[in-house]
Amino acid sequence: MVTPYPKYKDSGIPWLGQIPEHWETDKMKHLFDERSEKGHPNEQMLCATQSKGVIPQSMYDGRVVSVNKGFENLKFVKKGDFVISLRSFQGGLEYAYYQGIISAAYTILCAKDVRAKSYYRLLFKSKPFIKLLETCVTGIREGQNINYSVLRNHHLPLPPLAEQERIVDFIDSKTQKIDAYVVERERELQALSELKQSEIAAAVTRGLNPNVPMKDSGISWIGQIPEHWEVMRLKNVVSCNDETLSDNTPADEEITYVEIGDVDAIKGIANATKYKFSNAPSRARRITHKDDIIISTVRTYLKAIAKIDAEGLIVSTGFAVLRPIGIDPTYLAYFTRCDGFTTEVLRFSVGINYPAITSTDLLNLKVIVPPLAEQRAIVDYIDRKCGNINSLISELEAEIAYLKEYKQRLIADAVTGKIMIE
Repeated sequence: MVTPYPKYKDSGIPWLGQIPEHWETDKMKHLFDERSEKGHPNEQMLCATQSKGVIPQSMYDGRVVSVNKGFENLKFVKKGDFVISLRSFQGGLEYAYYQGIISAAYTILCAKDVRAKSYYRLLFKSKPFIKLLETCVTGIREGQNINYSVLRNHHLPLPPLAEQERIVDFIDSKTQKIDAYVVERERELQALSELKQSEIAAAVTRGLNPNVPMKDSGISWIGQIPEHWEVMRLKNVVSCNDETLSDNTPADEEITYVEIGDVDAIKGIANATKYKFSNAPSRARRITHKDDIIISTVRTYLKAIAKIDAEGLIVSTGFAVLRPIGIDPTYLAYFTRCDGFTTEVLRFSVGINYPAITSTDLLNLKVIVPPLAEQRAIVDYIDRKCGNINSLISELEAEIAYLKEYKQRLIADAVTGKIMIE
């Protein structure tokens, strides 16, 4: 049963507010020791992730910077430790689920009372605590890092051990059910996204007339195409837009900026951030115009490709900005966002951790060009065909977002004493 506590008191801690009357608080440095142990070169390499905690690099499906030497200088982490990583100010402190070694740039903490580590595992990922971390950073923009000498002097809530255990059991039980339901919804979302992609790929590579004579395109991922369609190099249907913001741009001029991580091959531009020019990332330089196509030439595994639908967006210099010529911009956007095309971009990219493609190689990739009237008919067909799919996708995304927010709110309320777990 979940209810408020009968009595509260002011904690005197801005980020925490009122806490149950019988709870205590103490400075973080009194609750945790810092571990700076090195000299364990034979331990497994770990990585700190915001979604999975501290796990072996071999278990992580993302990309990490590999270390090939100097293992004896890496920090030793025991299972149950906490790691302050370079991104902790965004997602909280990471709990170590495994023993191993990790970057010497990270701060390793171990609970003085090991019985309390499960409670702090939840607290350190809660939104109120992350708000505290945001006040303990040094550096600006990409160089931000948590200053532990500041953080260690902040107070943390200290419920009685029996309540800590009840909170942990309750939250773990609830979140397991929420997570399982989210996984089901995400599978449905993935299936819908794949259906949408297959519908688009079929339309832009086969056309709308199933009875038209066909020919070999000469492109392995496409195969047969309508006989009257053309195969061209990308450079034959676009021009490169190399406009960039001047360093003399007024410092207080507002720009709307799109980073590579804000774009993917399915959703297009999912996010844009407003900055004053003086505060914008140094990469925020490339000017775009309506109907331009942006394709990331670095970190190409992200498949960041989109059509620009409005004037005034500034994008990262990691994008190639292409101006369609004699080809429908929306058709080209659909084509370049096909899985086959994004795979070709990655195939011609160089580099393991941060693959990149040259502008020359990108522009030499092949595209299929139907007559302009057919391009527009294909666009209309895709828009209609995918309309219902998009509606279902939006409903699932909203449900998933609500469940994730509910989970975070439940954790925050429990670990800060806003609700009582009986």
